[in-house]
Amino acid sequence: MQALTETEVEILDKTVDTDIKRLVIYNDDVNTFDWVIDTLIEVCGHTNEQAEQCTLIIHHKGKCSVKEGAFEELTGMRNEICRRGISAEIH
Repeated sequence: MQALTETEVEILDKTVDTDIKRLVIYNDDVNTFDWVIDTLIEVCGHTNEQAEQCTLIIHHKGKCSVKEGAFEELTGMRNEICRRGISAEIH
């Protein structure tokens, strides 16, 4: 026979409101794979493998969410990506 034990449950009183946004890059017929890969590495801090995978998704699916975070954090990245001629939006 198994003994019953009491367990304490702690209920959190505070909720944290997080508004996570996504930085999305769109496919085009202008930029090369290497240019997009280099941009993701330099601007978003991706590893080479991450950047290659995102670039393939962009090519085949038409877009890819490449980074998540606060709007303020993503705005500078989006601006730099667009400055490099790549289409990007924050959603």
